[in-house]
Amino acid sequence: MMNRILRLLLLLLWLELGLALILVPWSEFWEMNYFLYRYPELAFFVKNSFLRGAISGLGLMNVLFVLEAFRRRTTIVESRS
Repeated sequence: MMNRILRLLLLLLWLELGLALILVPWSEFWEMNYFLYRYPELAFFVKNSFLRGAISGLGLMNVLFVLEAFRRRTTIVESRS
């Protein structure tokens, strides 16, 4: 029972991380952070749309993997019944 709860919590954590990777690069938080004030030469790379898209793509892949894991988990549980 505890193993199932741990798996579910881990999948929810990965889902949240994926959603954060999708949304954060396009938010105000991305453009106003400590590192850009400390190292202004990083702004060229950090504000690049291609980098933002790549990070959002990683988040999308993460969300898709979590949804696939949820699907497989429910399929395995249904087949055992």
